[in-house]
Amino acid sequence: MPVKKLLNKLNGLHYQQEYLCFSKESHTQPLHAYLVNDKRIIKDITNRHLFTGYCPLIFAFPSFHDLTFPELADLVFSHSILQPNEFFSGKDALAFIKLKQVKKQDAGNITIFYFEGIRGSHHFLSPFHQFINSINNQLFNKKPGNVFLHNNLYKQVQIAYAIPRIISLISIGYKGLFNLFPTDLHGQVDEGHYIISLRIGGKACEQAEAARQLLISQVHCDMYRTVYGLGKNHMQELKSKNNFSFSTLLSEKFQLPLPEHTISYKELTLLDSFTHGIHKILLFKIVHQHQIQAETGTLAHIHNSYASWRYKKKFPGNYLLR
Repeated sequence: MPVKKLLNKLNGLHYQQEYLCFSKESHTQPLHAYLVNDKRIIKDITNRHLFTGYCPLIFAFPSFHDLTFPELADLVFSHSILQPNEFFSGKDALAFIKLKQVKKQDAGNITIFYFEGIRGSHHFLSPFHQFINSINNQLFNKKPGNVFLHNNLYKQVQIAYAIPRIISLISIGYKGLFNLFPTDLHGQVDEGHYIISLRIGGKACEQAEAARQLLISQVHCDMYRTVYGLGKNHMQELKSKNNFSFSTLLSEKFQLPLPEHTISYKELTLLDSFTHGIHKILLFKIVHQHQIQAETGTLAHIHNSYASWRYKKKFPGNYLLR
């Protein structure tokens, strides 16, 4: 039996695909992320952090009026509902990440704190299955054009993708030409600011910086195959409009074409950027936003390792397999 086939047979993963799509609104019994200090819960940050990088792992936190961020921070991921000042026990912690602060960025009336992952551990898979996956990672993920994640960084990324990450589509128009590509490294900071992280050296990143304005759209999960197929456009030149699956609708301010099955969109102008690892992290001002239809069926995905844990625990999945 070939080595890769044997490793796949022994890896403990229930699904073949590494990332599993679904409707974000259908995801029940979710994992919670808590900021902790000395085993004491400080704050539930499940919906108060942005995942903005995977090499290295980067989380962004908008400043909280009731919280001062330390230079080092610990995150615990748990299915238990835990309250501030409550102590958590080992059985509560399904995963753990230690972070270090690497940058502060002013954005209007708030400060954004950026943290880089130092180390992560999880119990999504048994130690044996994690060992098998680490061998598979070392042997088969060092490919040309592929970003290799060393074993602990790969664990950190698996943990980060245990929280559902919305996959949105970015529309860029510049000098009469266009591009359309997906991103899951993004999020709204506050009412007026938005962060998008793009890979340095990619055409998409160059185009976003040149245009200095773009449209980001949440789309319906029925588009999941199309959206994954657009991933190649991160490395494609701008093209004429008819090369893309745009709808007939245009955005309010920039008159940029909306993707098909758009649920909502935001029009953004570039304010600031910086480089960290392989990522260019772009801070935008929200110029306009519009809800086209009810927020149901929003496309998101999670990692196979956590999805396999949910399967074994008989948690609902509702995954859209490609």
